[in-house]
Amino acid sequence: MHLKSVVILLLPLLQLVAGDSPEEEQGVRYANRCEACKILSAELEARLGETGKSHDVIEIGYSVDDVRPKKRTEYRRSELRLLESLENVCERVLEYNLHKERTDSTRFAKGMSQTFQTLHGLVDKGVKVDLGIPYELWDKPPVEVTQMKTQCENMLEEYEETISDWYFKLQDKKSLQKHLCEDHVLRLKEERECLKEQLPPAGTKKSKKDKLKGDKEEL
Repeated sequence: MHLKSVVILLLPLLQLVAGDSPEEEQGVRYANRCEACKILSAELEARLGETGKSHDVIEIGYSVDDVRPKKRTEYRRSELRLLESLENVCERVLEYNLHKERTDSTRFAKGMSQTFQTLHGLVDKGVKVDLGIPYELWDKPPVEVTQMKTQCENMLEEYEETISDWYFKLQDKKSLQKHLCEDHVLRLKEERECLKEQLPPAGTKKSKKDKLKGDKEEL
């Protein structure tokens, strides 16, 4: 196929990605509370997993005369670890991209979407692709992702006590997703559907029918 015809075929896609204003695009669909909670709990548990590797024992409390011993506690069970894990956890949301070829909650995932893999591939081949925005801004977080960061911050503030209770009392008994999302944020069963949605394991091959369907959704 001639490169010019490839660009012509991609015009509907380019219009969808570029647009005059993301908020005015018909294709813009912000994260719902299920999607926002799912990603918040995943990122916070991942952050706790990183900070929980330390076996340090820390001293807490304050003594005026420096005579009375301070309380000693394991760092991985301490309030300090929770505070350090909560700090900037919503910034991690900006590592996500919007994968428009998917329609469920897995549309929010890390890694480059098929859409932009296609576009970058065309540019690498020398095809001129104009999205109406500078090339260096192509990989900036889309409006749905930046909005989800705000949703994450609001949810973190609203459910700070719930998260704290889980951390100190329940983390050995159930996941944060179960405690925060299922037991508190999403009270109705129908609101929790996205919690079951997962990306297929890496290396899973799509059937020819799935590939064709994905290509149609992509373009």
